[in-house]
Amino acid sequence: MAQAAPVTAGTTRAGRTPDVFSERTHAVAKYAVPIVLGLIYGYWAAANTRYGGPITGWNLLFGFVTAFVFAAVWMALAAVTPRLSRELHAALWASFTGIAVGFLYSLSGRGHSILGSAGMGVAFAVVVGGVLFYRYYTHEDAEGHRIR
Repeated sequence: MAQAAPVTAGTTRAGRTPDVFSERTHAVAKYAVPIVLGLIYGYWAAANTRYGGPITGWNLLFGFVTAFVFAAVWMALAAVTPRLSRELHAALWASFTGIAVGFLYSLSGRGHSILGSAGMGVAFAVVVGGVLFYRYYTHEDAEGHRIR
């Protein structure tokens, strides 16, 4: 009779770490995370545009529109990128991060030029792209199937 492989703490028999969250929690998080991050991003963008002045209706509208666009793009990327190759997957998320950071940097009111904002966005995109590519490269096989 074959002996079963021992199960160590934090792993399952298949060698994968167990999922501590239920399917319902994952379903809620699929929408809650981009919405909450979008609201934070929208608030940040609106705060940057008012430069410490009073909150106006246009400022609120700008914040909510920015939050909506951020959350919509996040959800679109989350739906599309898992089907792509790891290079394109990492590149799209890196581009999203770079654009988001560059936009906030341009709104900060410190007299930043377009080149300065683009440079800041590119710097963040390069770092995020490198980290994500490494993560996807080490967690997928050659065909793009997750192995961990």
